[in-house]
Amino acid sequence: MPCRPPFLLRNIDFSARVAPGIVVCLGISVLAIGLERAQAALFGKAWLEALNLALLLGVGLRALWRPTPACQPGISCCARTLLNIAIVLLGASFSMGAVRAIGPGLVAGTIGIVAFSLVFTCCVGWLAGLPARQRLLVACGNSICGNSAIMAAAPVIGADDDEVGASIAFTAAGGLVVVLVLPFLVPLLGLTDGEGGALAGLSVYAVPQVVAAAAPFGMAAVHVGTLVKLVRVLMLGPVCVVLAVIASAWRAREAAEGARLPPLTRLVPWYIIGFVIMMAVRTAGGIPAGLVVPLNHVATFLTVLAMAALGLGVELRAILRAGRALMVTVIISLLGLLAASVALVRVMVVGG
Repeated sequence: MPCRPPFLLRNIDFSARVAPGIVVCLGISVLAIGLERAQAALFGKAWLEALNLALLLGVGLRALWRPTPACQPGISCCARTLLNIAIVLLGASFSMGAVRAIGPGLVAGTIGIVAFSLVFTCCVGWLAGLPARQRLLVACGNSICGNSAIMAAAPVIGADDDEVGASIAFTAAGGLVVVLVLPFLVPLLGLTDGEGGALAGLSVYAVPQVVAAAAPFGMAAVHVGTLVKLVRVLMLGPVCVVLAVIASAWRAREAAEGARLPPLTRLVPWYIIGFVIMMAVRTAGGIPAGLVVPLNHVATFLTVLAMAALGLGVELRAILRAGRALMVTVIISLLGLLAASVALVRVMVVGG
């Protein structure tokens, strides 16, 4: 029986293998963060976050240079392992007490909006001729929390890098348009500042963008919008579980007769379980308040690294091939989400 190398040597070997790719992703991430800060300094706010900039920079670099085999292990580590760790750490940012603060009516309405948007987007994507996996990615991105939801759902349904990259690119562009339009739309609809904040939380997919969209209506609107957005983010776990069950049932159906679903512990990705555990620990007071912000910063940075890695794996030709159906799906999905969100806000107001 061959002797295995000592634990320390195995880790040194692993570090040497992943280092080149991680260095490339790190360089892209640092540039993306610098560009985000430059926007904030020049325009007062960042129109494109580091997450999206890292993706775009990665795609642009890939168009000019194909990563060498030596870089592939590190790029894969950033795109998968580090992203999964980031999702787990994000759980520390949420507690059930914050969800209860916005009231059961709005919580139930937000869950309903997410469910409606998921079904509506899948139907639109089917009519537009978008492949099944990609319409599920767009549905999760628009309905829940954009990049994080797409990247969390991708391994559950077996989506490849091109499908993930194209979905993120188009939903990011659509989400940016919503952020720009919302401050003009709220007064036009005659909504109050608080309602404007709720509308931002219901329709904008990234937390920083919710803050940017709600900020013109005051800090109270930002608070409401962020809490509503939190409820949408918390739907990520249940949605991934449902997708995992459906995917496994489909694989079992295609397999030989008598195939059975694997146990639930294999259906639910470990990072979703970790996310829920971190949230439960935070709710129980097991995570000191002073650690929440640092953990969130670490999660954000790891996600930026993952976006850079994902961009390096995207072929522009694949994005262009999916362009028309994907664009139609994203646009109509966002319009449907906005319309349903406005209707909910109005009903909540009418209902007192």
